Amino acid sequence: MATFSATGLSDAQHGLQLRRAVVAGTVGTIIEAYDFLLYVQVAPLVFAKLYFPSSDPLVGTLQAFGIYAVGFVSRPVGAALFGHYGDRIGRKVTLIATLLLTGLSTFAVGFVPGYASIGIWGAVILTAVRFIQGVGIGGEWGGATLIAMEWAKTNAHRGFITSWPQWGGPAGLFLANVMVLLFSWISGNQFLDWGWRVPFWLSIVMVGIGLYIRLGILETPTFTRILEEKRVERAPVIEVLKWQPKLVALTALARMGQQGPFYIFAAFVFTYGTTVLHGSRNLLLAAVMCATALSAVTTPLAGHFSDRFGRKRMYITGIAGVGIFAFVYFAMLNTAIPVVIFAAIILSFIPHDMAYGPQAALIAECFPPRLRYSGSSLGFHLASIIAGGPAPLIATALLAWTGSGYSVALYVLFSCVISIAATIPLPDYTNRDISEEPAYGLAERAVPAKASLGS
Repeated sequence: MATFSATGLSDAQHGLQLRRAVVAGTVGTIIEAYDFLLYVQVAPLVFAKLYFPSSDPLVGTLQAFGIYAVGFVSRPVGAALFGHYGDRIGRKVTLIATLLLTGLSTFAVGFVPGYASIGIWGAVILTAVRFIQGVGIGGEWGGATLIAMEWAKTNAHRGFITSWPQWGGPAGLFLANVMVLLFSWISGNQFLDWGWRVPFWLSIVMVGIGLYIRLGILETPTFTRILEEKRVERAPVIEVLKWQPKLVALTALARMGQQGPFYIFAAFVFTYGTTVLHGSRNLLLAAVMCATALSAVTTPLAGHFSDRFGRKRMYITGIAGVGIFAFVYFAMLNTAIPVVIFAAIILSFIPHDMAYGPQAALIAECFPPRLRYSGSSLGFHLASIIAGGPAPLIATALLAWTGSGYSVALYVLFSCVISIAATIPLPDYTNRDISEEPAYGLAERAVPAKASLGS
């Protein structure tokens, strides 16, 4: 005889919704990562020449990465905006909005004219589009993580379940690399003219697929229960900053050792490999593609191990590995031997994935259900201002100043030390119930008996 859950669904129906939720969250983060990282791949190859043709190549790269950083600055704006609505009107509706905003802004990048057509206005328009894209991405991660996590039937697999939306990051990077490599080959000498635009236009296809999948899922049982119990907060962003500011700050700082180094391993390596090592860009692309293929295994595996050995233990181990390996990484790159460079790039993703896999659960578990979208999104994306956004800029500036990749390794180590120091005081809710308010230190605050659903 079939059993029924609190949502009114049978076990089989609940399992189906869980699978759909995981796929919906993962597809969304694939699109998000593809959209954002496609710019990373094209920026040093095309945008420095297309939008800043009179600049020195290294300076032009800095300027292109400056526009890239704008998309990170706007992420906390999106985290606050969509966190508000995600905790007020639901995870599903908010996720549909973030998907459309992110995807359509990426599609628009492919139409921005270059300097030769409209002068500096090309860079201005590109900056505006990147800002809008960042706002969409700021709301995407929290919803993708929660819609998967909050459909979980037990406490024992949250690390593994939430590692799949994380898996969308390297999967999106893989697709971005494939598209750049493919259309570099198809367009040949015309890549600077039109070849780079096609991958941005093709993102609209993935948006359509993602929208179809997300329209077919139900709202999470967790948020449904919040609605039924009339515990919706009027201003969830203000509430989480009022009652849990320390956790928001710590989760942001905890990401420094993961997010900043990732964009060095996945983006800055193209600048370093082509300008310092004078290596083949196709070799670097192939290596990063293989590394992301490996991440397809290591990211969910790390999430699974965090369910067994503890979220914080796995995360700190991975961050420590990133900090130590950074020096080995540049030593291997500096050999200028293709096979060694290839190996360095692949190995750099392993310690990163050890932290990245359990990261979603580690952050989301810190916040109570009625504030979870806002709190986790803010913590996750505030790191973008101090870590992901400036990382390629800082790395490029350090390289220009010192001429040595080891200065960049020192920067990575510094980020990892901060990350570990911030992670240690975080609570660890591995395999524990995260549905009760007292578990979050909010027992002293009375939960409103009734809240309006107006925005």
